[in-house]
Amino acid sequence: MSVLIIACGALAREIGAVADQLPAFDLRCVPATLHNRPEQIVPAIETVLDDTGGLYDRTILAFGDCGTGGALDRLCDARGLQRLPGAHCYAFFAGPPVFDTMMGEELGTFFLTDFLARQFDSMVMRPLGLDRKPELRDMYFGHYKRLVFMSQTQDPDLLAKAVSAARTLGLQFEHRPTGLAPFARDLARLSAHLAA
Repeated sequence: MSVLIIACGALAREIGAVADQLPAFDLRCVPATLHNRPEQIVPAIETVLDDTGGLYDRTILAFGDCGTGGALDRLCDARGLQRLPGAHCYAFFAGPPVFDTMMGEELGTFFLTDFLARQFDSMVMRPLGLDRKPELRDMYFGHYKRLVFMSQTQDPDLLAKAVSAARTLGLQFEHRPTGLAPFARDLARLSAHLAA
């Protein structure tokens, strides 16, 4: 059975890292920058679906809701697709129960993954205008108290970038290594279900 995974570009490395735990698949990614324009996520996925229509037996979406306000789930219902469980990649990597616990500890938490630590300037600073007007920091982050770096790998350079991001935003820093186990487990379970 041929399987297509349509993923957020922010997950491409992680999907590649767990590929050996999955049935054979092809991967198509849409730009991670669409997180800053969530109304464009579903149309971008529809374009991939239209471009690949009829080429695959099954399609999996490696996406959270990512600010689509339920539009992604409506697309899944309309097209008979399944997606990873969870509202966002933070829940994918930590596992929903662990993520919920972290949110219960402190609602004012800003999260970084490996991808976001690597792309902090292009995904956070520039889109929010903080590179040009740092005085906007308190407007955006005044109610946040901590930054939690949920790392998927053990990379000292990314850890240093995450610490720097916390300083830039004026937030207390915490490091919570998640690895890829919950993400790999859920993607493998979904892939195995589709391949059955």
